Amino acid sequence: MTLKFLGTTSDNGDCPTLYEVEATGDILVQGDRVTDPGQLARLRNVKESETFVVVPRDLLTRFAPRVKAPEMVPFSDIRDLFAEFKHTAWRLETRRGYATDRRSPKWGRWKAGADIAAEPVDAWRANVQQQVTAGKRFERVRLVDEPLTEGQAFLLASSPGNVSAGEDIRNLTRSRAEALGLPDYDFWLFDSRTVARLVFDEDDTTLGVVLSEDPAEVAAACQARDAAWHHAMPTAQYAERVRSLA
Repeated sequence: MTLKFLGTTSDNGDCPTLYEVEATGDILVQGDRVTDPGQLARLRNVKESETFVVVPRDLLTRFAPRVKAPEMVPFSDIRDLFAEFKHTAWRLETRRGYATDRRSPKWGRWKAGADIAAEPVDAWRANVQQQVTAGKRFERVRLVDEPLTEGQAFLLASSPGNVSAGEDIRNLTRSRAEALGLPDYDFWLFDSRTVARLVFDEDDTTLGVVLSEDPAEVAAACQARDAAWHHAMPTAQYAERVRSLA
């Protein structure tokens, strides 16, 4: 049962928290167990396997509004957004590796010891340059484990080329991200208006994207962006830290 973190209104990592069961769209609630005898006595048709928690009403209205779940679409359906956004394209990367990286020719060169920091401009970087020149921003925060996974080490080695093209890429330790209550899934946020959540299989292959302009989802993504951006470390600074710890 794969769970998608939706959000929490608690402080300091305390519950309550909401999750979505991705296979069904059902909501799983984490919260303080009800122990008051008077409240328990008024519950109906209680099964032995059941327990009960209390959550604030605004937690449900903010993070689990009753809306029709959007369908997953191919990643190709959102390619135009990377050129047509108005001011900011922001990404949260949470996975420990990506199949697209491992299948790329650059991966083989990196594994062979090549310096991949300054390779020729590709289509992605050319678009970044074009959009940044037009006054727009490409930003992303990458969650990293310590020590780095192989996939994270590859992205850190490759990131100078993206930064040179105009991206602002920062790194945040997974432990810090969990303490901040950040989502555990990847998404793009375009213009603080459209959320594109990436869906992966167990082999880190992108299956598709779920698009949403639902106010609750957009607000949650904006909150995650603000927290992650405040605590994340610029790529060059983080790379220096990794070298000093090696």
